[in-house]
Amino acid sequence: MPVYLLFIVILVVFVILLVRAEFYENRKKINRYKPVSSALLIVIALLSMILPQEHNQTYSIAILLGLMFSFGGDITLMQRTQKAFMVGLVLFLLSHIVYFITFTFFNGFFVRNFASAFILTIMAILIFLYLRPGLGNMKYPVLIYIIIISIMMLSALNTFESDYFTLKKSLFITIGAGLFYVSDVILAVNKFRKPFRYNRVSLAFYYSGQLLIALSTSSVIAN
Repeated sequence: MPVYLLFIVILVVFVILLVRAEFYENRKKINRYKPVSSALLIVIALLSMILPQEHNQTYSIAILLGLMFSFGGDITLMQRTQKAFMVGLVLFLLSHIVYFITFTFFNGFFVRNFASAFILTIMAILIFLYLRPGLGNMKYPVLIYIIIISIMMLSALNTFESDYFTLKKSLFITIGAGLFYVSDVILAVNKFRKPFRYNRVSLAFYYSGQLLIALSTSSVIAN
C-alpha cells in the first residue's frame, strides 16, 4: 500500500501541474507534465504484476494494454493537428474496446441490465444530437466513439452482477469508467460545439478515472 500511495501522490502532483500549465497554455510545460502523468498510470498498473500478494496477471495485462493505448492517445493529441486528433481518437477508441472486452471476459455481459442500457442509450443519443451541428465530416467517427464508450460504460456497470469482481473492485471500475466517460464528453463539447476555458477540468476527470481503473488490478487495494 505505501508503494501505491507514493505513486498516487506523485501522479496527483503532476496532474495539478499539468492542469495549471493547460490553463496558462504553456506548451513547454504541458509537453513535460502530460507524458509523465500518463506514464505514471502505467507504472501503477504494473505494480500489481511485480508486488507480492498480487494476482490475476491476465486482468492486469489487459488493463495495462488499455492504459498503453490511452498513453499513445495522450502523446498523439499533444500535436494538436487534425491528423493527430484522428490518430488519438482511434487510440482512445481501442482503449475503450480493450476495457469493454476485459470487463466482459471476466464478468460476462448481462443483457438483463435494461435500466442501465436504456439510460446510456438515451444519453448517447442526446450527446450526439447536441454535438451534431458542429461535427461536419466527423459525424460518423464521433457517433462510433459515443457508441463504444457507452458499451464500455455498460460493461463496467455490469461488473456489479458478477461473482468475479468484488464490490470494491466494481466500484473502482465503474467510477473510473464514469469519470473517463465524462472527460470525453467535456472534450467533445469543447471541440465540436462550444469551446470554453474550463474544459481543462476534463484532465482531472480523466486521470482520476484512469487511476481507479489502474488500481482495480490490485488485490491489495481493490478487494
